Amino acid sequence: MAAVAVLMIIWWITEALPLGVTSLVPIVAMPFLGLIAGNDIAREYFNSTILIFLGGFLIALSMQKWMLHKRISLIIIKLLGTSNTGIVLGFMTASAVLSMFISNVATTVMLLPIGMAFIYELEEEYGAPAVKTFAVSIMLGIAYASSIGGIGTLIGTAPNLIFQRVYEMSFPELPKITFANWLIFGLPVTITMLFFTWFLLSKVLFKPHTALQIDRKIIQEQLLKLGKISYEEKIVLFVFLTTVLLWLFRTPIDLDFIVISGWSELMPNQGFIDDGTVAILSGLILFILPSKFKDNNKRSKLLDIDVLAKVPWEVILIFGGGFALAKGFTDSGLSILIGNNINNIHDLPPFVMIASISTSLTFLTEMTSNTATTNAILPLLASISKSNNINPLILMLPATLSASFAFMLPVGTPPNAIVYGSGKILIADMIKAGIILNITGILIISIYMIIVINYLAFI
Repeated sequence: MAAVAVLMIIWWITEALPLGVTSLVPIVAMPFLGLIAGNDIAREYFNSTILIFLGGFLIALSMQKWMLHKRISLIIIKLLGTSNTGIVLGFMTASAVLSMFISNVATTVMLLPIGMAFIYELEEEYGAPAVKTFAVSIMLGIAYASSIGGIGTLIGTAPNLIFQRVYEMSFPELPKITFANWLIFGLPVTITMLFFTWFLLSKVLFKPHTALQIDRKIIQEQLLKLGKISYEEKIVLFVFLTTVLLWLFRTPIDLDFIVISGWSELMPNQGFIDDGTVAILSGLILFILPSKFKDNNKRSKLLDIDVLAKVPWEVILIFGGGFALAKGFTDSGLSILIGNNINNIHDLPPFVMIASISTSLTFLTEMTSNTATTNAILPLLASISKSNNINPLILMLPATLSASFAFMLPVGTPPNAIVYGSGKILIADMIKAGIILNITGILIISIYMIIVINYLAFI
């Protein structure tokens, strides 16, 4: 099992093969090596966690198809953009909010042309040198906020879902991580990092030129081009909001002074419905409900079969490969062996333990895929937690959150590469801002975990 894990980690890090192809190794290696039966390991490639991802992605595709995501982002920018720095905050807020529910790549690609329209308009009036710092703060703000926003919800980024599955596989006796209780982990870190990043970019490192005056007509013109909100947008928005509410209130929420009952408790068979059930229900509804748009004199649906080609199936394979790896660690006994040989970690102060893990993951993901990295690291941390009798959240959660904090290099994450391709950013700009954000992210995660770890009822 150790040999299989090392092989996969090397291939994931070096990308000697496509990440999705490497993820198929357990299906072949584990049965042939007598570790796990083929039928048992195959089940890890399609489970409830993957269904949450699939359903969430179908909702995201429906938002993109009917341009709802663009309308939402423009409204957010319009509401917050009352000054130079306010415009930057508007772009960053739009990026963060959208990336909580749709791909950070899709978010960045959609916001980039809107940001560039702002920049080009200002360059014509004031000249490129006067607009340079403003352009850098907008471009970096869009990219960084999409990564920061992704940690805010369970479906925001792949490492979150990988954490959920590995945690539940390794510690089935503990309460499950749901969409609702993930918000306790992710949302405070997202909000804190978002405002710090905005302050750093727009008020410290890349202050806009004092003579620069923003014309908000650009945003208004973009909204006017979209026209009145369509029937399709309204229905997709309703399905989206309903899905979020069903996720939030599926299980009881204990607020100390009051307990809000979960709606799934009202069902005849309690425990049968999970977040994956809700996600796929919403996806099915989008395939069933008709739109007012006609194709060859036939009314189309809000989603059609063509969108399945846009689902990132390679990411689903990567999920499955990570889950298979975690099952192999547990079933083979490798997790116990590793844990027993790392028997002094509990002697470290909690802050040092958390900060060390956050630092390792933050800088490792500057050069590797955060999905592949969390797939490889989380089973190891689960093993160490179990053998050393350490709350698994103390080790696994900082690693998961830190895996999304790659701010220094264009290769660190796709949004970084996308905005770097705009030609408005130097690598030096990204490194200067990124190193500060990396260190700040490590401190915020470490401090936050120390503060809340003793007060979370579901640990």
